[in-house]
Amino acid sequence: MADETRKRILWADDEIDLLRPHILYLEGKGYAVTPVMNGEDALARVIEEPYDVVLLDEMMPGMGGLATLAAIKDRQPTLPVILVTKSEQEELMDEALGRRITDYLIKPVNPSQIWLAIKKLFETQALQQDRSARDYVGHVRWLAELDTKRLDAAGWLEVSRRLTAWDLALEHLADPGLKQAHADSRRELNQEFGRFIEDHYPKWVKAPPGERPMLSVDVIERAVVPHLKAGKRVTFIVMDCLRFDQWLALAPLLEPYFDMATEPYYGIVPTATPYARNAIFSGMFPDEMGRRHPEWWGEDTKDDRSKNRFERQFLDAQLARLKATPEKPTKYVKIYTLEESQNVRRQVSTYGQLGLVSLVFNFIDIMAHGRSESDLLQELAPDEVAFRAVLRAWFMHSPLFDIMKALSQQDGVVVITTDHGAVLGKRAALVHGNRETSTNLRYKYGTNLTVDSRQAINIKDPAAWRLPAGHNKNYILAREDYYFVYPTRFHEYEKAFFGTFQHGGVSLEEMIVPCVTLTPRERVG
Repeated sequence: MADETRKRILWADDEIDLLRPHILYLEGKGYAVTPVMNGEDALARVIEEPYDVVLLDEMMPGMGGLATLAAIKDRQPTLPVILVTKSEQEELMDEALGRRITDYLIKPVNPSQIWLAIKKLFETQALQQDRSARDYVGHVRWLAELDTKRLDAAGWLEVSRRLTAWDLALEHLADPGLKQAHADSRRELNQEFGRFIEDHYPKWVKAPPGERPMLSVDVIERAVVPHLKAGKRVTFIVMDCLRFDQWLALAPLLEPYFDMATEPYYGIVPTATPYARNAIFSGMFPDEMGRRHPEWWGEDTKDDRSKNRFERQFLDAQLARLKATPEKPTKYVKIYTLEESQNVRRQVSTYGQLGLVSLVFNFIDIMAHGRSESDLLQELAPDEVAFRAVLRAWFMHSPLFDIMKALSQQDGVVVITTDHGAVLGKRAALVHGNRETSTNLRYKYGTNLTVDSRQAINIKDPAAWRLPAGHNKNYILAREDYYFVYPTRFHEYEKAFFGTFQHGGVSLEEMIVPCVTLTPRERVG
């Protein structure tokens, strides 16, 4: 076995000198073994060098086995660890398994036992890789047989679900060819999806709720109101700019605490906070928001954040309209900062006295936009896979996770959704417009806007899309992964926004978003 392909084993045991025959046996099987005598040295090695597996003695002086395990997992969460112990106590095994050991062996162990445990670990990984690759071949066959021109709204939700599941599954495959094939499939399907939305969205927004797919305007009525009318307490959480794949990365962290029911739906266009999030809270399309409540919403306000200042008022009005205002008091909180989220964490124990609590978390949107302005964030999260990992790491240590765990100990249901997703901009689209044109990169409105129809949807009749109309006003929505750049200093801005997360346009990543109902698991004791 060539040196560069040898699996590397770190073995920590205070009696490592007595295990020399075991080490020689493993080296004879083609493994590279690094022996250390204590937990401190094991942790230092893990920090300095890459290993494929750690063999860890449970009883060591100084930093014991479980303490070493916890420290290793803090730094290398996915590194496999096999615990070697003299104890057969169930409590110890439960604690070790709870700290995510891969396997454990009871002393005394012979060389072949060690070898078989390691062989099982690596061959299981190889088998899983092979199985995933074969499953993906079946997925490709399904795509080849898919007639996108015949897909309806439910069919596109299923396409999105499958693609998103494979987004996460392919993270663990080493085959770059499969990953590229998946990316190509996404791009081709987004082309068809743009055409589908262009043809069908104007019909949806004119149809009654029962005759269209679930849209942003339907979320409160369909996902929140039934629980309120049944007398249940509801915590409604909007995580701004949460993509479906990002939700799937977070969901396993909440599974020990909640039973989950996920219903994907279509965010309205433009897939941007002033439109989609206000649509959720108001239950109205943008044209109706501006017409019925000009004091709460105006499209031409320069500060985008100020366009969402009246979500609480929109929500109260919608609940009153639906005759679903809770008898108990309600609360609405918008969270931008760590201090604000910590305040909610401190107060969550009092929420049991309320009928409805609405929480809006802006962290993901702030991070997505901040990434385009920070070299450090771009280095930490250069693509969707890395962004999911950063988001998951944030969530694990965030006040929001603590809030969720606290809510799992209360009666009531939690409904989580988002206003829109985001797409990684890869191609610049040349757009012409006047000075009054809006500045957004994935959608624009103004007069006489022009853009290549292959790169954007040109909405010449805003009323048909339930958008605010005006004299000669038109909207353009970027397709696929395009972002808008003006002719002036085109190449400068093309480079500046390449590879940044943007939203407002029409893509699977932006429009198809999750709505999740979480019911606390039955508590024991």
